[in-house]
Amino acid sequence: MYTEILKIIEGGLAKDFKKVFNYSKLLAEKLAKDGDEKMAKMVLKAIENGPATTVTMDELMTTPVDHESRLSIVDVSPPSKELSPIILPKLVEGKIDDFINIVKHQSQLIKSGIETTNTLLLYGKPGYGKTTVAKYISEKTGLPLVVARFDAIVSSLLGNTAKNIRKIFDFADNKPCILFLDEFDAIAKARDDQYELGELKRVINSLLQNIDSFASHNILIAATNHPELLDKAVWRRFNTVIEIGAPQDLEIVELIKVFTTGFKADFLEDERRFDKLVKLLNGKSPSDIKGIINNAKAQVIINGREFLAYEDVLVELFEFSNHGELTIEKLIEFLNDNGIPQAAIAERMKISLRQVRNFLNKNI
Repeated sequence: MYTEILKIIEGGLAKDFKKVFNYSKLLAEKLAKDGDEKMAKMVLKAIENGPATTVTMDELMTTPVDHESRLSIVDVSPPSKELSPIILPKLVEGKIDDFINIVKHQSQLIKSGIETTNTLLLYGKPGYGKTTVAKYISEKTGLPLVVARFDAIVSSLLGNTAKNIRKIFDFADNKPCILFLDEFDAIAKARDDQYELGELKRVINSLLQNIDSFASHNILIAATNHPELLDKAVWRRFNTVIEIGAPQDLEIVELIKVFTTGFKADFLEDERRFDKLVKLLNGKSPSDIKGIINNAKAQVIINGREFLAYEDVLVELFEFSNHGELTIEKLIEFLNDNGIPQAAIAERMKISLRQVRNFLNKNI
């Protein structure tokens, strides 16, 4: 018990909120085990409702700025009360939940003498859900997300870039938050890149030093679209590394259901059409699928229709997949190939049935 009290004092003197919180929880557990339930509850109430949390949240609102441009170099997002839908393969979702549990059980891990850092690196193509995962972790842990703004961090003066990186880590250090470094490759490129300047390599060295110092007692998430560009030393800084890949059939099914929530959709109960739509959306990112379905829903509302039709989604999917090659002939052929009757095509395209047949016969 004396050890916990000493650590709480050390944390208070160092303004290390997380250390105070974790060891206070350990102290409360020991008090409860010794039969002093009243004092245990008082300790827990103090750390959950005390002024430290309010003060640090106020501090989070005063964000650091780039000296040259005067732009804020971080954005702060408080955790949403409603969880963002996260639809990923079960194994990937399990790894994310494992990371969340490590964060939530930090005090028990410390008590057991297990030293671990709360660092997570997410990689994958744009739109696959890396930012959604970061927000999900923020919501599940109840911690605000401090998002580094690399458009403002990377200054025309490389010396300022190093200073901006330091400002970000100092800002998030010892605060109840998650630091999120999106588009991480912008400053974490391999130091053996022959095209990079010596000063930029020193910036990367500074970044690695900041990560080492910060990650020992804080939560860090980084995300990149280009893992091949990252310096080899960067990978070793992250306890958990997860690839966020393209959704497979099972995830696409769930994404369609989530994005059509609140709309009547004729294809949801039509197994043949639903399966066809899933196959057509294969290879698309969750962001792409959301955009296609949202555009289809918008057309339903604009045109005063009562439900979202299979062909509504097909039209938007065709337009999304054929930028620069949008022709009536190709759209008619696409709809016909995917099971839309010729009469329905004519009605949708506002042309005669004879024109539809002529277009189709021309392509035979």
